[in-house]
Amino acid sequence: MRGSCCCWNRRTEQRFRLLAISTVKSLKIKLLLFCCVAFTLLAFSTSASSFVLWINNQTPPPPPPRFPDSGKGYSIVMNTWKRYDLLKQSIKHYSSCPRLESVHIVWSEPDPPSDILLKFLHHVVKSKSKDGRYVKLRFDINKEDSLNNRFKEIKDLETDAVFSIDDDVIFPCSTVEFAFDVWQSAPDTMVGFVPRVHWVDSLEGNDSKFIYGGWWSVWWTGTYSMVLSKAAFFHKKYFNIYTNEMPSSIREYEL
Repeated sequence: MRGSCCCWNRRTEQRFRLLAISTVKSLKIKLLLFCCVAFTLLAFSTSASSFVLWINNQTPPPPPPRFPDSGKGYSIVMNTWKRYDLLKQSIKHYSSCPRLESVHIVWSEPDPPSDILLKFLHHVVKSKSKDGRYVKLRFDINKEDSLNNRFKEIKDLETDAVFSIDDDVIFPCSTVEFAFDVWQSAPDTMVGFVPRVHWVDSLEGNDSKFIYGGWWSVWWTGTYSMVLSKAAFFHKKYFNIYTNEMPSSIREYEL
């Protein structure tokens, strides 16, 4: 009886040990998985928060030092196409930006802007005026419908800085002003909000052929090689270069 009792006790002890070991291993695995998931969520939330910074209207970073010509403002060149409600909303918003001097609406529709639309937009601009100063509003009418119209030379631009924007994109004025300050530190470059990336197509074995990567490529690699004109500052001289100096074959190419 004693032998059988001792044997039973040893078996029971071994079972408890195995059970304890398996329980500890299970807890360690669960803890490790929990840490991995928590780290992944933290990393994703950090990246996502930076991506939607302008959407959430958060306070932008402190502005860089102002440059001597910072008192001179910028002009907005806005591309639009039969989206009158969006156009009204954008003009109403951007007219409040402190250093905005003028808005040039690139109009490529077969019919000219209606009197009702003109009256509304001019009224909005005047209602945003401060100390008798208000933003100048102009329509640049084009006979043909082409994406090239947004890059045509504008003769009456009074500022060197141009903020090229689509009518369906709205940034807080504080963010636009910050981007303007950044652009002034390097006025020959583009400073914008829509980055993209490109790389050589190695599968083709041709260094002259490239692959275009969208936003997710930028997010995944953490790098970019270009900024789209959908929302970007650049110097007005590039309008002249595009219109008068660039090969016409490029302007004739339509996506």
